[in-house]
Amino acid sequence: MSGMDEMEGSVHPVAGVSTGEPRPAAARRIKPVAKSTLRPFRRTVASRALSGVFAGLNRVIAWHRLPKFLGLLNLIPIRDELRAKNLYDTTHLPSTQAPEPPSWDPELATRRAADGTYNDLSNPRMGAAGTRFGRNVPLENAWPEPEPALLEPSPRVISNRLLARQSFVPATSLNLLAAAWIQFMTHDWFDHGSPKRGGEFKVPLDKERGDSWSEDPMRIRRTPEDPTRIPGAKDGPPTYINQHSQWWDASQIYGSNEEETRALRCTDDEDGGQRRGKLILVGEGMEAQLPVDPNTHLQKSGVTHNWWIGLSLLHTTFAKEHNAIVDRLRLEFPDWDGDRLFHTARLINTALMAKIHTIEWTPAILAHPTTETALNTNWWGLVGQRVTRLFGRMSRSELISGIPGSEVNHHGVPFALTEEFVAVYRMHSLIPDTMRLHRMRDGVQVREVAMVDIAGPNTLKALEGGLTMVDLCYSFGISHPGALVLHNYPAFLRDLHRQDPDGTESRVDLASIDVMRDRERGVPRYNAFRKLMHLQPARTFKDITRNEQWARELREVYGHVDRVDLLVGMLAEDPPRGFGFSDTAFRVFILMASRRLASDRFFTNDQNVNLYTQPGMAWLNENTMASVLLRHYPGLAPALRLTRNAFAPWEPVSMVATEPPAGSLLH
Repeated sequence: MSGMDEMEGSVHPVAGVSTGEPRPAAARRIKPVAKSTLRPFRRTVASRALSGVFAGLNRVIAWHRLPKFLGLLNLIPIRDELRAKNLYDTTHLPSTQAPEPPSWDPELATRRAADGTYNDLSNPRMGAAGTRFGRNVPLENAWPEPEPALLEPSPRVISNRLLARQSFVPATSLNLLAAAWIQFMTHDWFDHGSPKRGGEFKVPLDKERGDSWSEDPMRIRRTPEDPTRIPGAKDGPPTYINQHSQWWDASQIYGSNEEETRALRCTDDEDGGQRRGKLILVGEGMEAQLPVDPNTHLQKSGVTHNWWIGLSLLHTTFAKEHNAIVDRLRLEFPDWDGDRLFHTARLINTALMAKIHTIEWTPAILAHPTTETALNTNWWGLVGQRVTRLFGRMSRSELISGIPGSEVNHHGVPFALTEEFVAVYRMHSLIPDTMRLHRMRDGVQVREVAMVDIAGPNTLKALEGGLTMVDLCYSFGISHPGALVLHNYPAFLRDLHRQDPDGTESRVDLASIDVMRDRERGVPRYNAFRKLMHLQPARTFKDITRNEQWARELREVYGHVDRVDLLVGMLAEDPPRGFGFSDTAFRVFILMASRRLASDRFFTNDQNVNLYTQPGMAWLNENTMASVLLRHYPGLAPALRLTRNAFAPWEPVSMVATEPPAGSLLH
């Protein structure tokens, strides 16, 4: 048992739940009396002093060019300034209706609600499904431009001339699993809903270049309006609703309401009670899969839109992980019913995903010594993994002992994901247009398939020809995603035929839509955004990029540097050494990555043995992405022997050494 299993206190502060023991009858009847978790965010004297020191230094040398120790010190005031100046609430804007949270159930003190309610017991609707997105810019800067300026330059021109993939540019420091992972995560975090027909934006075609799109002008549907806003009111910029829970709660696997969640679970009496608490899978062992819905012909999971083989692989793997956690809990607590097994396993599985994202995926895409240390500090604190696991929290400070297990902190603003957070996660360029499928046992390429042919109802065709889940994982591990740069947007996503919810088919250019979505939702353009995030704006196009050809192309399309869209500027920008994306995008990451953890009581106050159990905390502390993959696909061991991060490229099997080197995942 790790030291972190021996955290202070043996009774849950709200429900009175003793570690691993049946809940007392009295605890089930207690309704929590919760103090407000919303406290003003105040910067420390030290943080303000560091701001003064580094403000001058950063005019000469950027944080990422400093020695690691100085770089880490530099990031502290950067993050604190963003926390103080770049979190804006939209829930205070007047509403036509104020939805009530579901009636109180005492079990909600100790488990996640399917819809995200009661995460904050003092504000039960905070972050729930159906609540508004927040903002990272002042609301007065979040108004969309009026037409026709909103459509200038044409998103279709930008798609054709600046975004369209000319030839595939790989991100050689990553494997394709990293691309699938971020879509897996974003499907948990946000969903604006399905655009409806009527009132579409009319986007001019790129006629100078002989644009042959099927309609002129191109029509792009609008984001669904916020139904809670007063029609015609000018009390603030447009707001939009997140259809999903805004918490990091794995709703992409478990669903965003109780009905969805129940439909994905095994019943308590299934297989003589042996499957109670588990998610439904069909088949056995390594080849077990999520079931296929006979109506949609897609596999069943919490979120299945934009389904493809990468999502199928991760949804299936973490459904298996949930079930493995249930098996471990049942060994320790054989009398637990299905509900308690399910909800405890969900807590552990969700936290493990958050940990993997924080200290594995993000350091892989931000492969810089300073950020790697900073991200590990977010999770383990400055004292480090070994000390925290051995002795538990050494301090209440998130800097010393990490965010998990610390006190909830909303930094003065009710928790919500933001439109700017959505904008910086527009990473479609990670996806290649084709994928090569290999056999693991000999490394032979079996075939190359177009992404459209292993997506939607055709997803599982990737396994045809005798390929296994091990082969599929291996193929992802040795393939590269695309780089997040200009001229690398997948061709198939720029001419995508998809079925609408009403059953009709539509043809869309997703690159044009990406540009239009930021503009429509009032996300500032690149230079304005940089100013609002406390960065120097570009004075010329060459300030954005050292690539002279790109600078010329930007000038031809935009005319003035202040008109460059945020997405385009971030793809053109010269990133810090080792970074897979821009320093501009990083400002939102450094703010929101820690906030998603710090605001969530199931990662902070309640991440302890009282809710997670001792074996649950050990599971969380001891596992990594590699151990998850090896638990469910043990045949991957030869390919994972040489890698230190499961999202970095794996060695082809023909090159695997007989002994793993020191520091590898299997050493």
